[in-house]
Amino acid sequence: MREASFVKQNKEKWMVFEKALHNNVKINPDDLASYYIQLTNDLSYAQTYYPDSKTLLYLNSLASEAHQKIYITKRESKNKIVSFWKYEFPLFFKHYHKTLLYAFLIFMSAVLIGVISTLHDDNFVRLILGDAYVNMTIENIENGEPMAVYKSGSQVGTFLGITINNIRVAIIAFAFGVLFSAGTIYVLFSNGIMLGAFITFFYNYGILEKTSTIWLHGTIEISVIVIAGCAGMVMGNSFLFPKTYSRRVAFMKGAKDGLKIVVSTIPFFIIAGFIEGFFTRFGEQMPWILRYGIILASLTLIIYYYVIYPIKLNRNLKLTNES
Repeated sequence: MREASFVKQNKEKWMVFEKALHNNVKINPDDLASYYIQLTNDLSYAQTYYPDSKTLLYLNSLASEAHQKIYITKRESKNKIVSFWKYEFPLFFKHYHKTLLYAFLIFMSAVLIGVISTLHDDNFVRLILGDAYVNMTIENIENGEPMAVYKSGSQVGTFLGITINNIRVAIIAFAFGVLFSAGTIYVLFSNGIMLGAFITFFYNYGILEKTSTIWLHGTIEISVIVIAGCAGMVMGNSFLFPKTYSRRVAFMKGAKDGLKIVVSTIPFFIIAGFIEGFFTRFGEQMPWILRYGIILASLTLIIYYYVIYPIKLNRNLKLTNES
């Protein structure tokens, strides 16, 4: 991007921030942190592409003033890790909501294919899930323990094993985005078909309700795989559609943004692993209100953090800029 275009694109935002600093306007600490994150991102970009320019000097000066202002507030919550999940990531992720929607639609299309295929061909589920797993599950169903596989192993061992495996799947979904998003789409599609086949398999045996036990951990687990798919598509699409950047610069930015999305999923995978390790094994003994309460709370958490909260935070920031 040319320096003139960069300045034109961000000038209004810088001027609002500068005016607030110089006129000693009282800024909400949360909004101040959001402004500062955006400013440091712009400063980093200018350092890379416009060294020794007046724009760099201006941003450096403004960032120094902002840093002093933040230091004076002595907010205990300026912990960088907390700031990332509370402000930086939600503000940033709002720009990729459309990509998240595409990832979700791809995944749900695959689920539908898995459902229809399993309904019309009993052997399809064996092709997707494997004979060993299908035979074991049928045996468990006949023994009256369809969810027996989730009761094996120690609680801590299951928690650690599942969490590590889920993070591995997320990293693969992201990394495959390097294949111009096609690799990530394949991961989303294959996981979607597996889910559709799995659910329909239990439906065919008349025990679909039993799958609510799996959704205790699966609600977060499946949702975050879709989000990791979004991360891979962000990286792959950045090369296919570089906009005003060169393909190299666009790809580097896309890879960085995608990695940031993957990092945001780690706490949720830990939560899902914890639920699977310590709660799923007792799912059938749980009162239905508790079981479905956990599922609803998990879904609400994902939707709020990745969809509602970013929209709300960006809207508040926009209102602050206009006031």
